[in-house]
Amino acid sequence: MGHQPGAVAKRGSNSGCSAIQSGTLAYMSLYPKDSTDGVLRLGNIVPDFEADTTKGHMRFHKWKQGKWAILFSHPADFTPVCTTEIASLATKYAELVDMDCKVATLSVDPVTAHDEWLKDVIAQHTDGKISIDFPIIADPNRDISTAYGMIDPWSSDRQDLPLTIRCVFIINPENKLMLSLNYPACVGRNMTEIVRCVKALQLSYQKSVATPANWPDNHSEVVMPDGTTSKEYKGSVFLLPTVTDKEADKYYPGYYTSPVPSEIPYLRLVKPEQVGLAPTNKKGVETKSGKEKHYGAFSWFSKKNTSKHRMKVNAVKAAA
Repeated sequence: MGHQPGAVAKRGSNSGCSAIQSGTLAYMSLYPKDSTDGVLRLGNIVPDFEADTTKGHMRFHKWKQGKWAILFSHPADFTPVCTTEIASLATKYAELVDMDCKVATLSVDPVTAHDEWLKDVIAQHTDGKISIDFPIIADPNRDISTAYGMIDPWSSDRQDLPLTIRCVFIINPENKLMLSLNYPACVGRNMTEIVRCVKALQLSYQKSVATPANWPDNHSEVVMPDGTTSKEYKGSVFLLPTVTDKEADKYYPGYYTSPVPSEIPYLRLVKPEQVGLAPTNKKGVETKSGKEKHYGAFSWFSKKNTSKHRMKVNAVKAAA
């Protein structure tokens, strides 16, 4: 029933659940949708704003059109690292559009400076054959930068007109912040990693899975219980603890539970081709019958379903 030979014992199932919660709903339910102290955090609805851009006037939430979006800040126009970053982001733009993800960048410079600087951005690129098709937002009054926490605290204390740090915000269709990255001015960002993050977030938005370290290049070899090595799990993902074994057997057949010394069956790998078998809807809830049910995050850890496993976890921690 969905396990490779020699896999450890399965956890108890909760047959009363009528829907399988996506990774997004499971994890985001841990965070409030509104900030309680003015600091933008994961799960919060991102601030809306109006601004002038290189593509015209923008109202951010309306511009998003209920899609995924990346908001990407850079410290200043006519600076070396920022110039390479915008060019590199431009090479990934078509791929992001294909993923239904919008892109906007921002600095504190005015639109006139953006327009002049983009000539340099295009000219310095390897073959000069890129175009900047996403808007660059002007934030000369620092209102947007302040609302999103982009202003470097060190700069704020020492400069009359501080610059933004290098920020990346990935925002889901409900305008919730799903991921944020902060870089200092001296370190340029890796656009391949940003695209990877969007892919991982979109997968978790639709499926009850989480992506391991280095995904999709993870688990290139998995040692099976009989000592043989399998290469079939490269790019695999983990099932969330909220997925019962009954649900896993039905929607993710062929998943493999890695045996570990603790004997806690939490490392449940699903091959890439198996992930697409579970039905999904637009709200990120995998359904069995079309009837949605949003149940609490990590319900697998409730006493009713997993008292024996929870006791085992506590025993392992106490012995550590």
